[in-house]
Amino acid sequence: MTDPLYRSDPYMRESTARVMGHTDEGGVILTDALFYPTGGGQPGDSGWIDWDGTTLVIATTVKGPDGQSILVPSEPTRLPPVGAHVVQRLDWERRHKHMRVHTALHLLSVVIPLPVTGGSIGAGRGRLDFMMPEPPEDRDALEDELNRLIDCDLVVGESWITDDELEANPSLVKTMSVQPPRGSGRVRLVRIGEGADQVDLQPCGGTHVARTGEIGRVVFGKIENKGKQNRRVNIALDE
Repeated sequence: MTDPLYRSDPYMRESTARVMGHTDEGGVILTDALFYPTGGGQPGDSGWIDWDGTTLVIATTVKGPDGQSILVPSEPTRLPPVGAHVVQRLDWERRHKHMRVHTALHLLSVVIPLPVTGGSIGAGRGRLDFMMPEPPEDRDALEDELNRLIDCDLVVGESWITDDELEANPSLVKTMSVQPPRGSGRVRLVRIGEGADQVDLQPCGGTHVARTGEIGRVVFGKIENKGKQNRRVNIALDE
């Protein structure tokens, strides 16, 4: 099984590819997926496709029925023909912010060890919804602990387990609203920290930074009441 480029090398900003096909809605499917498709609370990548002196602006990327990345142009326009060789270029600044925020949210689930009922990632901001009937007693202490973990500059890595192994270890799944994809025979785990320094391990298909220090300082926003049992914790990169 070959991993898409956004997973095998999330720091790759540019790559060549060939056009495999078009969708009825005007999307483009390439042989090598550099662009991350919307999923797991993380937005799809944006950027550009270049071919024969022409540039196509990509507004977002969505997931096709077979899991492939479908690149969505910013407006209806001429598409590169099937079989054409193209260069795909990420909006790297936006992707990198997604990577930083996504990794920070993993750490937020460590700082607040409660079931996660929802989440969202943006370019510089993100949030998790927790099963938290009462607001936290010390918001500033939680922010300080999150930044302490970031400053530890922990290694972020991955490993794989089988579907059966995940079923046997349900505690690995922290997010109640989004279940990890099953059916391919294996599930990707994202690990933060190594050995005795490991602080988090959970299934995730998104993109992350290589070390937590790359996230930079994070600040808490509002902690919102989302019903009797839920609180929404908002964070932002302090750029």
